[in-house]
Amino acid sequence: MRMSEISLSPIGKEQIHKLETILLVNSILRPEVLEELKDPEGRITWVDSLAVAAAALARERAKMSVSQIAEELGRTEATIRNHLQGKTRAGQIVRETYERIAREGADIILPAMPSTEEISRLKDELEREKKLRQEMQSFLEEAHKTLSQLLSKIDRLMT
Repeated sequence: MRMSEISLSPIGKEQIHKLETILLVNSILRPEVLEELKDPEGRITWVDSLAVAAAALARERAKMSVSQIAEELGRTEATIRNHLQGKTRAGQIVRETYERIAREGADIILPAMPSTEEISRLKDELEREKKLRQEMQSFLEEAHKTLSQLLSKIDRLMT
């Protein structure tokens, strides 16, 4: 989605939807949000809150009232106000994302890609970790075997 296709003061459903989409995608791609989304228990709540906050802000920018936004999104006016005033973490993130887009005029903002050197370093580290894991697995299997043999000997001595 190109920024030229996005109005920061949308008019009509199509422009509102485009702004809402770019706000949501860019908010989700922020590093701190990606970190939060790793928790499976809070993931649905986070995505829902960000979606509502993005939808509310896009509609606010289209000059809709809080009551109109609440009715359209099926949320309470208090929830919408909290998102728009940045009283929720999702509202803060979406507002910051909007300000960044307005300031930088960016399209969908992707997280920085690691350099070739970083990718190579990470691959090497992964290989070392895999080798270490295999060594530890062999060690544990040997320890388990030895313990099982000792327990068998103890059982024979006890009977």
